[in-house]
Amino acid sequence: MFTTNLRLLTAGESHGPELIAFLEGMPAGLPLHPEVINPYLYRRQRGYGAGARMKIEHDEVEIVSGIMNGITTGGPIAMRIINADHEKWRGKAVTPLTAPRPGHVDLVAAIKYGYDDLRPGLERASARETAARVAAGSICAHFLSQFGIVIGGYVTQIGNVSTDFHALSYEERFSAAEESEVRCPDPASSDLMVEAIRKAIFDRDTLGGIIEIAALHLPPGLGSHVHWDRRLEARIGGAVLSVQAMKGVEFGEAFENTALPGTQAHDAIRLEGSRIIRPTNRAGGVEGGITNGEPLVVRAAMKPIATTLTPQQTVDLASGEEKPTTYERSDFCPVPRAVPILETVIAHILADALLDKVGGDSLEEIQPRVAALRKASLEDLRQKGNPTVFWD
Repeated sequence: MFTTNLRLLTAGESHGPELIAFLEGMPAGLPLHPEVINPYLYRRQRGYGAGARMKIEHDEVEIVSGIMNGITTGGPIAMRIINADHEKWRGKAVTPLTAPRPGHVDLVAAIKYGYDDLRPGLERASARETAARVAAGSICAHFLSQFGIVIGGYVTQIGNVSTDFHALSYEERFSAAEESEVRCPDPASSDLMVEAIRKAIFDRDTLGGIIEIAALHLPPGLGSHVHWDRRLEARIGGAVLSVQAMKGVEFGEAFENTALPGTQAHDAIRLEGSRIIRPTNRAGGVEGGITNGEPLVVRAAMKPIATTLTPQQTVDLASGEEKPTTYERSDFCPVPRAVPILETVIAHILADALLDKVGGDSLEEIQPRVAALRKASLEDLRQKGNPTVFWD
């Protein structure tokens, strides 16, 4: 399952000298400066429950190609983010890691690649890599904003503390989330989530949770039903699950819908003037792999991360003996920090889907094409109303 217009590659290790991101296919003519990207990188580092690494790194992007005079050229955009923590590792012999952590990549990467030290697997698999993806995805979000498309996110659950804020508009949720140190729009629930994380830290443990991302003002018609790998849920789902520690994804009320009869699980189609509207959005803005004009709502389940201060049982692959795991510095709860990561990962897929729909090599070409897209209205959906012979 690959994007067709916006190709993204990242390179680098957690404690290597730098992270690199390549974004190929961004149209020419998009105004772009590091000040567009750096706020996303800053947001990625914020959140109660973050580990000590976030006090060391002060992520800022350097754009090294694809931009001239503050405007995209249409060429590949290359970016680098320095790893400040690299100075502690450069030129030093590193104690071998031979006892894999349960739930981490350590063991399976060694099986796949034949490593005689587990560190190469964890260095590349580390969520530090998401800084590069956030840099690239923030450009995609900036591109989408040229067409009025807004993407935001918030936390709905940490550990066993969950909340419901359906009385708030999506814009209000986005704004309120950024005022919370756990990115939860509800102040009372935020306090309970902070307390749950504080207890996990005291217990030398970790917590996971649920994150909700919404994309507003998407045009209907993005994605496709005609091939499995062009269905928008498939593409977004794959992207979300590619983020470290994400183990589940749903669109709209997918899991809740499984307990309902069909007459209650779907969104009625109604008329408002000549506009076709939905009074509800249980489908999460996608039907048959295609956006329907309602807010796109994606919910992701993030597991408690595998690196815990309390040792877990494992096997030392060098000695062949069972032993407890050795702690590698990490977050206690990365859920709040994952919100901007998922926003930008989804922005990448949506920007690619928009380009797939309208084409164009420059922003100037694309803008009128987006404006001319069919709307969900009777005028744009004239039907013949006559019998048709489809196969003769």
